[in-house]
Amino acid sequence: MVIKRSWKTVQTTAIRLIRGDFARRSRVICLIAYAGLVAASTGAIRGRQMELYVSPQGKAGNPGTKNRPVRTLREAQHLVRHMNRHMTGDITVWIAAGNYRLSRPLRFTPADSGANGHTVIYRAAPGAKVIVSGAVRITGWTCINRAENLWKAPAPAALHDTRQIFVNGVRAYRTSGPLPTRLRQTAYGYRATNTVMADWKNPGHIEFVYTGGNGLWSQPSVGLGAWTEPRCPLAAIHGRDIIMAEPCWRNSTRRVKLPAQFHSGRMANLVGPGHVGKMPAYVENAYELLGTPGEWYLDTAVHSIYYVPRPTENMADADVEAPVLQRLISGYGTPAHPVTHLQFRGLRFYYATWLLPNSTEGFSEIQANYMVTGARGYARQGLCSLAPGGQCPFGDWTQEPGNVRFLYDHHIALIGDIFAHLGAAGLQLGDGSQHDRVSGCIFTDISGNGVELGGVDQPLAAKDAQTSSNRINDNHIYNVATEFHGGVGIDAGYARDTLIAHNQLNDLPYTAISLGWGGWPDKIKLPGVANYSQDNTIAYNLIFDHMLILADGGGIYTQGITGPSLAEGEKIIGNVVRDQYSSGHGIYTDNGCCNVTAAGNVIFHTNFDNWGGRHRDYYGGRNGKTFDPFLFAGNYWQEGFGNSNHLNVTLRDNHLIESLRQVPPRVINRAGIQTAFKAILNRRIGSAAAPPPPRRVAAWAGNTFAYVAWNPPVFQGTAPVVRYTIMADTGRQTSITAREFRRTGYTVIRGLQNGKAVRFRVAAVNAAGESSWSIPSFAVTPSDGRIHAPGRPGMLHVHVAGSMAAVQFRGPLRNGGAPVVAYVLRILPGKKNVTITGRSVLVLAGGHTCFYVPAGLAAGRRYQVQLAAVNAAGRGPFTRTQSFQLGQ
Repeated sequence: MVIKRSWKTVQTTAIRLIRGDFARRSRVICLIAYAGLVAASTGAIRGRQMELYVSPQGKAGNPGTKNRPVRTLREAQHLVRHMNRHMTGDITVWIAAGNYRLSRPLRFTPADSGANGHTVIYRAAPGAKVIVSGAVRITGWTCINRAENLWKAPAPAALHDTRQIFVNGVRAYRTSGPLPTRLRQTAYGYRATNTVMADWKNPGHIEFVYTGGNGLWSQPSVGLGAWTEPRCPLAAIHGRDIIMAEPCWRNSTRRVKLPAQFHSGRMANLVGPGHVGKMPAYVENAYELLGTPGEWYLDTAVHSIYYVPRPTENMADADVEAPVLQRLISGYGTPAHPVTHLQFRGLRFYYATWLLPNSTEGFSEIQANYMVTGARGYARQGLCSLAPGGQCPFGDWTQEPGNVRFLYDHHIALIGDIFAHLGAAGLQLGDGSQHDRVSGCIFTDISGNGVELGGVDQPLAAKDAQTSSNRINDNHIYNVATEFHGGVGIDAGYARDTLIAHNQLNDLPYTAISLGWGGWPDKIKLPGVANYSQDNTIAYNLIFDHMLILADGGGIYTQGITGPSLAEGEKIIGNVVRDQYSSGHGIYTDNGCCNVTAAGNVIFHTNFDNWGGRHRDYYGGRNGKTFDPFLFAGNYWQEGFGNSNHLNVTLRDNHLIESLRQVPPRVINRAGIQTAFKAILNRRIGSAAAPPPPRRVAAWAGNTFAYVAWNPPVFQGTAPVVRYTIMADTGRQTSITAREFRRTGYTVIRGLQNGKAVRFRVAAVNAAGESSWSIPSFAVTPSDGRIHAPGRPGMLHVHVAGSMAAVQFRGPLRNGGAPVVAYVLRILPGKKNVTITGRSVLVLAGGHTCFYVPAGLAAGRRYQVQLAAVNAAGRGPFTRTQSFQLGQ
C-alpha cells in the first residue's frame, strides 16, 4: 500500500508528534511509524529542505507552517531541535518582521546543530526588519522639573540594573561631569578637600573614570597606559573620605612589580603602569550630575529612571529601550561535541547590557578591553612565572564577553546581520570556533569590542580546541567601543588560518584591528608566549578616522609570535590605513611580534608614523642579537625608509607618497567592502541625531588668550560634524569648521582676562543639530608672563626614495614656556616655507618623531631643508641644513 499525504500534512503531523500533543505512548509510537512510512514513500523529510515560520501574529502550539506560524524564536528552536534527527536537508526558519523580545537568552547546544550534513538557518523574511531584543520598554514619563526639563519614569519590573538606555534608537549617556572637589589619593581611595560629595545618592553606583590617550596641555593621561580607560566604582563616602570599591581599586593601583632578580622596575604584567593617575578624568553615573540633555540616571533604590531629553525628543511618544539581558544568543559546545552548522541571516541583534563593571570588580582594563579581576588579580592573574603565585598562562586576563557568543562551534555563519545598541562586545566567536563566517554585517553603537575572535587563555590548545579557519569579511564596523574606549573593531587573540578581509572600519576611539597576544616578555629579554597562531591574513581592509580618543595603538595592531616562520606567519596585505587621530602607528608590530609580512598597503596621515617597530628576537634560544623577522614590501607610505635587509628586517620596493593620488587607483579601490555587500554602507541605524559632545578638552592660556584642543566625537551622529563651538565659562565664544580643526588640531579664543581662571567647553554641530556641551577643561589662567620662541627641533633627517623625500623630525628640547603648535619647513633653493600643523604636531613629545613629505619637488634636483618650531612667541631658530639629491 502506498500512503499519499501532502508535505504540509506530514510537517504538521510530525510537529504535533514532536510537541508531545499525544498523551498515550502507544499512540506516539504508532505516529512515529506513520511519519516514517510517509517519509520513506514520499522523500518528504530525508534529503529535502524544510521550512518553518515565525511571526508576532503566530500562536503557541501552531505547527510552524507558513499559514500557521509559531510566535517566538524559542518555539521555533524547540521544533528544530526535535526535527534535526529526521533531517538531512537544510531547515530554514523564516522570521517575519517584528520585535522579538527575549525574557532570557536564546541558547544553542549541539542538539540544535545541523546534523547529517544539513544546516539550520534562522533568516529574516524578505524585506523584514527582525529585531532580537534583550530590552524592556520604559513608559509613563512625567516631567518633574520643567526649568531643567527633567523627566522621570517608573522602572519596569524586569529592569533591576543596566548601563545603557536608547531613545528612538539613539544611545543616551549616563550622567557625567567633572570632579566637584579636589582629591588626595589614599590607600583606600581619596580624601576630598570638602564634603560636597558626602550627601550624594547611592555612592556605590558612582564611577571614577581614568582616561588614557595623549596628555596635552591641561589634560593629563590618567589611564593604566595611554591605550586604556579603566573605571572603578565607589564603595562609600564618609564626610571627606571616598572609599573605592574592591577589588577594582587594588587591581588598578597595586599591580605588582617584577621580582628583584629581573633587575627591572617594570610591572610583572609587562604591559603598562601599576597605578592609575592621581585623579580621575571625570565622574560618571551620579544623580547630582543630571542636567545635560541626552543623559540619564537609574535610581535602583526607588526603582525610577531620570532623563533630560534632547531638543528633538518628545517623551510622550519616545521609544525608550533599556537592555536587561546580558546575552541575546549563545552557543556552547565542547571540543568533542561542538555546536555546528547554524546560520543567522538578516537579523538585528539589538539591546543587551553588561553588568560586571557595575559590580565591585569595576573595569580594571589592561588592553583591548581585557581586565584584571579577582581579589588578588593585581598580584597573580596572568603573571605566571613573573610573580610569586602567578597564574598561568602569562597574559591570561579576563576577556570582555560578547552579547552574542559562541564557544566550541563549527560552521557558524552570520550574514547580513546588524549588531547595534549593545553593552559589551558585539559578537564573540570564542575558543574552539572553527570554520565560522561573518560577512556583510554592520557593527555599530556597541559599548566594547565589535568582533572578538578566540581568546588568550589557551595558547597551546589541542587542535579541536583551537580557533581556526574563520572568515570575517565585508563588514562595516564603526562607532564601537563607545563606552569602553580601549575596545577594538576586530580583536583576535590566539588563532590560525584566519582571514580578515574587505572590511571597512572607521570612527573608532582606539585600534581598528588587533591580532595576537603574549609578546611582552621581550621587554625583559625573554621569548613571548609560545602559541599555535599561524597563517593569519589581514587583507584589503579600509581603515580611517580611528584612535579618536586613546593613543599608542594603530590601524592594524599585532603582537606575539604569529607563526613558526615568515612563510607561515601573519600577512598584512593591501590594506588602506589613513587619517589616524592620536599617536601610535599605522601598522603596529608591538612586543614579541615575529614573522610578519606587510605588502601592498597604503598608510597615509598617521600619527606619529607609518610603521612601528622593530623588536629584538628572543625566540628559540636567540639572544636578541637580531630583530624579529619582518618583510615590508611594496607599501605606499610617508615614512621614506629605503631598501634594506638588516638583522632579519627586510624593506623592499616601498613607495613614498605625499598624496593618495599617487597610489594606483586599483590599490585604493580594492580595499574595503566589495560590491556584493556595499549597500550596507548606506544603511542608517537609529533616528536622525546630533553628535554627542567632544571629549578631553585641553587648554593652555597665554596673554589674554587661550589655545583649546579636544578629541572629536567618535559617533558623528547621523551626519558628519561640520563645525565646533567653543565657549569659555566667562561667556566668550568662538567657532571653527571641522575641516580647519582637522588641519590645525586646535583653535584660539581671545579676549580673556589675565589673572582669572577659566575653563572651556566644546560642542559639535552636524546637519541634525548641536551636541550638548562637553565636560569642561581643567581651569587655566591667562597671564602676561614672559614666554620665548622654542628651541631648535631635536632632530631632522631626510629619507630619499626615488624622486620623493620624507622629512623626519623630533620636537625641541625647550618649548620656550609655551606649547609648540606648528613647524616651518624651509626648502632651498627658493626659500619656500611650508607650515606643518595638526594633532601630530601638538602631541609630539619625548623621543617620538613625525614624518612629512613635501609636495612639488622636482625629480633629479638637489635640495636643502631646515626646520623650526613655532609657539605663541613666534618661530624659533632653524636646524642645521640637511642636503639631499632626488632621483629621477
